[in-house]
Amino acid sequence: MPVQIVRNDITKIKCDAIVNAANNSLLGGGGVDGAVHRAAGRGLLEECRRLGGCKTGEAKITGAYHLPCKYVIHTVGPVWHGGGYGEEQLLISCYRNSLKLAKEYKCETVAFPLISAGVYGYPKDEALRVAVNEISRFLLENEMTVTIVVYDKQSFQISKKLISDIREYIDERYIDEHFVARSNILYSDGSLPKQSSANLRDIVGSVDESFSEMLLRKIDEKGMTDAQCYKKANIDRKLFSKIRNNPGYKPSKATAIAFAVALELPLEEAADLLLKAGYALSPSSKFDVIVEYFIRHHRYDIFEINEALFEFDQPLLGM
Repeated sequence: MPVQIVRNDITKIKCDAIVNAANNSLLGGGGVDGAVHRAAGRGLLEECRRLGGCKTGEAKITGAYHLPCKYVIHTVGPVWHGGGYGEEQLLISCYRNSLKLAKEYKCETVAFPLISAGVYGYPKDEALRVAVNEISRFLLENEMTVTIVVYDKQSFQISKKLISDIREYIDERYIDEHFVARSNILYSDGSLPKQSSANLRDIVGSVDESFSEMLLRKIDEKGMTDAQCYKKANIDRKLFSKIRNNPGYKPSKATAIAFAVALELPLEEAADLLLKAGYALSPSSKFDVIVEYFIRHHRYDIFEINEALFEFDQPLLGM
């Protein structure tokens, strides 16, 4: 998965480089910065002393010492002063300069905290938006796996209205409308809805087209390139190659849904694509209900969907 979100301690992430939300001195501090220095040991402090500090928005790289990674990329985020003092551009620079260094040092896997979202006071939802936008923009032209690491759920909050709307969809609207059999969808246990005898002929008639073949046809119909599709789906290039080169390849359910989202398929077409992989959206799965909410409301930003799935403790879309 090129971009993933995990709840963990960033000092325990095994990857090529972790990004440290540092202060201008680079000599350690509180929050993520202090945790990184404590876990890395005195060698990191000694190397940082030789760097002569770091300006806000810039980034510098060191060894990782006792951390389970190769490098530490130190970047200094802006202190939030209300948003009218260039904070967003400085935060954007943090991500761009950190990713540039990671690429220069041939890092394939990088882990970021939410820069400036702690004691520096940057609003968490805005900090997340900047992080996802900049990482996504970078990954459109570069191959790298990036992890956004949050320490606890309070560090990661999406729109309260969105969460409220999804909860309402799960608790009320979904119960009213979706425990009724739907004519074009198989339930996750493989059983057919009661009123699907006519639909069964359609399913059998289209069985010759595999998931891979249907996916490639849809990509062509949308006028997308392969790269545009798998990057928008948050899918690794190597996995997409397996799907492309093997017509019989069966992806995971999360991967199949990710492609339906990337292609911006309406609910009925998304259900058809899932059926090709042997899956369906089930009324008994909270994961499926959340995904259905976004597709039904034509909200196809996979990172927004993953934020909501993360909020509800569900697996994320992608590889």
